[in-house]
Amino acid sequence: MRSNDQILIPKANLRDIGGIQICDGNKVQSGHIYRSGHLSDLTESDLELLRSLQLKTIIDLRRPKENQERPHPFLQDCSIKEISVSSSDNEFAVVAGSLNNPDIAKQASGMIDKYFGGIVTDRLHLYRPVFELAVNPNNYPLLFNCTAGKDRTGFVAAILLGLLGVSEDEIVKDFLLSNEVRKNHIQSHLDSYRKNLAEQQDCLESEIEDHLLDPLRALVMTKPSYMQSVFSAIKSEWGSWEIFRKDGLKISDNDFHNFQNFMVE
Repeated sequence: MRSNDQILIPKANLRDIGGIQICDGNKVQSGHIYRSGHLSDLTESDLELLRSLQLKTIIDLRRPKENQERPHPFLQDCSIKEISVSSSDNEFAVVAGSLNNPDIAKQASGMIDKYFGGIVTDRLHLYRPVFELAVNPNNYPLLFNCTAGKDRTGFVAAILLGLLGVSEDEIVKDFLLSNEVRKNHIQSHLDSYRKNLAEQQDCLESEIEDHLLDPLRALVMTKPSYMQSVFSAIKSEWGSWEIFRKDGLKISDNDFHNFQNFMVE
């Protein structure tokens, strides 16, 4: 389990992937790889902290439109690599556009499960350039991000931790940490959705049954089943993490050993 000092800027869900224990008793090294959501509306003190990381590389996982709407702040001597890894019509978009459709809404969580498993089975080629950069110590300190820092970013973080030998249980715990870091943001979304439902049904907000918020929860929260879908797909498609690393991600033994030697303390 990681300590709270790895959470550097809660507003941006920015945290160090280091500090988490590996199955062999070692730890993932801190200070080299960070993950976050968008960085476009940080306070001055947050920006000072961000600059203090002296980032050399940012991997932006977002689509071009997302980049334009929430651009990165200027960081001296930092190279930004834009590698879009998702389409605008993915399962998240379908669910988001169908929250008022009862048939789709009931399937929301399962559709997001499918999204995560589909990264491994159908869209891994989009992520290979990300991992090529992320496992190269010459690019450190490195940060990868998406908009909320929980789904696309959560997938990349999970794979890096898995490659380093972190247990699947610990990876899930780290994945779920976004719910705690973003709890105020999540609650604001749920409150707004409850209010809209009450207006649509012409009733009091207190009369809206809690399960009716589940479709939105599927979108704004991380769930264990999402990451379990990734693990299941890896085992089904590749059989083991090692084969997944070699044949799925195309990370050579030499590149992996350099990464491992740098990132394990």
